Amino acid sequence: MVITSLENGKVKDVVKLQSKKYRDLTNTFVVETEHLVEEAEKAGIIKDLFLVEDEFVDNNDTYFVTNEVMRKMSSMESPSNVLAVCEKNNSKEIIGDKILLIDGVQDPGNLGTIVRSSVAFGVTTIVLSPDTVDLYNPKVIRATEGMFCHINIITMDLEDAINIIKSKGIKVYGTNVVDGVSVTSITDKNKYALIVGNEGNGVKQNIQDLSDVNLYIPMKDNVESLNVGVACSILLYELEK
Repeated sequence: MVITSLENGKVKDVVKLQSKKYRDLTNTFVVETEHLVEEAEKAGIIKDLFLVEDEFVDNNDTYFVTNEVMRKMSSMESPSNVLAVCEKNNSKEIIGDKILLIDGVQDPGNLGTIVRSSVAFGVTTIVLSPDTVDLYNPKVIRATEGMFCHINIITMDLEDAINIIKSKGIKVYGTNVVDGVSVTSITDKNKYALIVGNEGNGVKQNIQDLSDVNLYIPMKDNVESLNVGVACSILLYELEK
């Protein structure tokens, strides 16, 4: 059976998932494009799969739709021929001993870059503050290139997270270009928690105060600061060396 109506209940539910409120209510989100759906399938998080009608997959959770219906459900200007509704990670567990804490990052592209770099440089858990852009925002999901499926990402109050991290004997590195030490001077890299902050305001003072050491990236004097995604990637690279 092919879904042809834009008023179909399944179609309406997928469209609602463009809203964070509905994603939170249902604990589900949408991934699009063949690559992202393949990554979600590997992770075992697909709940419903939607394919344009001329595709064939022998799966009870697969729905076939017209191009018009796919355009209705998609958040992309040029929709793919595949879309999946997936289950969110509701874990609150901080896994491993290389942890990244993100304090209020707002740009979807920045968060996507940070997730990709975290996977590349061995981070085991990313902790997002509640005021960070929603991980399951379609723009964030696309910017991660599917890497969100390969790392433990949780949302938690950062003060609570830092208290748990410190109880495990893990050193907490803040980021501060004024009051800090060069990341290149750090020798204790076996386990750590790194905090990066909002694009305009950096790490909140109450969170920064909980750091054991603040880090900065040495660079030319005529450069005031780096994009948070770039800066985070450099810091993670240095801590992995």
